[in-house]
Amino acid sequence: MTPIPQKPDANALKRAAAARALDYVEDGMKLGLGTGSTAEVFLELLGERVRAGLKIIGTPTSERTFDKAEALGIPLKDLNVLAPLDLVVDGADEADPNLDLIKGGGGALLREKIVAASGKCMVVIADESKLVAKLGAFPLPVEVVEFGHVTTASRIAEAAAELGYKNMAPVLRSRDRRRYRTDNRNCIYDCPFGAIADTARLAAALSAIPGVVEHGLFVGLASVLVLGGAGGVRVIERGKR
Repeated sequence: MTPIPQKPDANALKRAAAARALDYVEDGMKLGLGTGSTAEVFLELLGERVRAGLKIIGTPTSERTFDKAEALGIPLKDLNVLAPLDLVVDGADEADPNLDLIKGGGGALLREKIVAASGKCMVVIADESKLVAKLGAFPLPVEVVEFGHVTTASRIAEAAAELGYKNMAPVLRSRDRRRYRTDNRNCIYDCPFGAIADTARLAAALSAIPGVVEHGLFVGLASVLVLGGAGGVRVIERGKR
């Protein structure tokens, strides 16, 4: 009887990608520390290196990451003091072959983008399922101010329709039957665009909407994509296929 192939363990794939990302970390670096399940695995491995003598200073992309890094003994400083950063390591909800990303499933997209823009190099770590031909199967998170958020959501839908994404209905994110709030006390609308034809054009349109604080399209920010897969770790660099 032919054995049934076993599906690779997602946590093992995340750990493999996070371990490879450590190769980019050098003594004395200033690091941006991402948010999410894969980023937390990286924090755990980084904490081990710090306890073994590695000298780095990090800045967190969320209160959750701050708490995790502090518990692991990773030295931290405010971004205003630490920037510019040598390296940012973060995860992604989706990545395409151009290394454009969708982020924000964990709700930290605003701080993540500010930190990413402050880094000389951004290494994105994920399991291989996050690499897609086109972004958009994962609903795009859009962070909006609470004041007038329903009208802002209507403008997001109108802008989407003008770009050809018909009937795209933003969904207000909730948790435990309450409206979800980011670390910045804003709301998030998850927007099911489907396949995004032009990430830069959509990013510009969303950024121009009054009430939108930030969106989860990370265009041109990632330098390296590290993917854990059943066949090992794959590394994709921007501009190289």
